[in-house]
Order: sequence, then C-alpha cells, then structure tokens
Amino acid sequence: MVREILLLGDPKLYQISSVIEKEEIGTIKEVVGDLHDTLMDFRKKYGAGRAIAAPQIGVFKRLIYMCIDQPVVFINPVLHFEDDELMEVLDDCMSFPGLLVKVMRYKRCTIQYKDMDFNDNKLELEGDLSELLQHEYDHLNG
Repeated sequence: MVREILLLGDPKLYQISSVIEKEEIGTIKEVVGDLHDTLMDFRKKYGAGRAIAAPQIGVFKRLIYMCIDQPVVFINPVLHFEDDELMEVLDDCMSFPGLLVKVMRYKRCTIQYKDMDFNDNKLELEGDLSELLQHEYDHLNG
C-alpha cells in the first residue's frame, strides 16, 4: 500500500527508531511491502528514488528498503567507517522533494544488517551507494 511520506518539518521525523526483534518479522514484511509501493509511487511521480527508510512513512523501526537493480532490505543496520575520506554531495530526499542540500559524507562505509530471514549480512559500499545508505541511516536516528 502506498503510504504518505512525512515531509520536512514534521516533528515525527526526529524520533529515533527502535530495533526490530526477530518475532516482529511477520509485521515487518507488511511494512516492506508498503515501503516498496511508496518508493515506486514516488519514482512514478518524480522520476527519482532509490531507497526509503521506515520512519519516512511513520514506522519508527530500524528498517531501510533499497531498490536499484533488485530490492534489498536492511533490518537493524549499523554503519562503520573504515577511514576519514569525505566527499561533498548534493543530497535530496523524498521528505523534501525538489530541494538539494550540500552535505559531506564518508566516501566509503560498511553496513552490517539482518535480512528478511534475520540472517547477518555485510556490504562494503563506496561513492553514491555509501552516500545513499548514510542518508537513509540518518532517518533511523531522527
């Protein structure tokens, strides 16, 4: 189901999201479906959108949905930065469509997370994917 995206200025966007427990995976599957539908609807309207965090649709759980070539679900992600190399990017967000903001992001990061089967996973990211996951991760921390 397509959900309303909370917009910049909504105080709910400042809430810190809670950890997902294994026994919650059944309800999380429904949220993942909503994240997918909402992301695809945003793409249709704006021609952009690669990932969305659960807090953007009012679900304050540590959950990120990314769909570039194929869907990837990040449950309880944790970012690690291997070095201090930064890059300046123009960042946009579904919570403020049409607005670009200059920010500094780490060029590389590692993300540890659980998948939909609650198995541990790890990805090493660089460049635009590193920036993307840092952006979505920020939503989880308010």
